[in-house]
Amino acid sequence: MAHSPELAPELRGPRVVLTPLRPEHRQRLREIHREPEVRRWWQMPDDDWPEALEPDTTGYTVLTDDRIVGFAQWYFEADPQYRHAGLDLFLSAEVHGRGLGTEVIRVLCTHLIDDHHHHRLVIDPNVANAAAIACYRKVGFTEVGVMREYEMRHDGTWEDGLLMDLLAREFVR
Repeated sequence: MAHSPELAPELRGPRVVLTPLRPEHRQRLREIHREPEVRRWWQMPDDDWPEALEPDTTGYTVLTDDRIVGFAQWYFEADPQYRHAGLDLFLSAEVHGRGLGTEVIRVLCTHLIDDHHHHRLVIDPNVANAAAIACYRKVGFTEVGVMREYEMRHDGTWEDGLLMDLLAREFVR
């Protein structure tokens, strides 16, 4: 199936809906992106975020009970020899600890494996982000290794990232 970010389908889980980004989502997503618990792990958004995602990146607004609670995205490597998809998300601190992150990851993984036929998915949390790492493990992601001095933080220091991957056959639905 060809990838076209502008034609992204709505994705549904038991409690979450991932809906393609729309202009009316911008303000709330930017507010969430600036929350201290989100900024701890994500860089400040550019002025044109979320409208200007990288090419071949599909972005979603995460809803629960018809409320905007976060953002999720995925991208892909198209070279057949290395074909895979990567994903990421953040959720408002107001919904942390409810299992919604795990549900969002499951919904995205299901879409990427079943609809786009990816055999391998990757994610790269900060090595200190224990909650995110635990979430990703629940759906079957495993640690590949630490990427040293992977990401420059707000203060100009470098922090390590953890490369994790999931093979389709290991996905815990």
